[in-house]
Amino acid sequence: MKDIVDTAVGAGSFKTLVAAVTAAGLVDTLKSAGPFTVFAPTDEAFAKLPAGTVEALLKDIPKLTAILTYHVVAGKVLAADVVKLDGKEAKTVQGGSVKISTTGGVKLNGTSNVVTTDILCTNGVIHVIDGVILPS
Repeated sequence: MKDIVDTAVGAGSFKTLVAAVTAAGLVDTLKSAGPFTVFAPTDEAFAKLPAGTVEALLKDIPKLTAILTYHVVAGKVLAADVVKLDGKEAKTVQGGSVKISTTGGVKLNGTSNVVTTDILCTNGVIHVIDGVILPS
């Protein structure tokens, strides 16, 4: 079993996320003991953003960091735990909260679906999402 960063790199479908985490200087944090729960957008999720958004974020490190840390919850929250959070919010490392709905599958902020759950890592868990969630 690998840490969150090495697991994401090995999956091959998180190239944009890994590049963003690297640019934001968050690699060491996400390789630390944690535990963390990461809602990880795929490359396809990043591709849904308006043209030029990712490039602009890679040049605006404070904004990029805020968006990335909005995808991370302190602690290890498995799928079975997420189901109990229907209608509630989870506080993110960024400081904001993500709204969780479990009607018709797990959805974050009403926009992004959790498509794969419980990818276990040495320092937490990754849940794959099909959209990038943005702090308000």
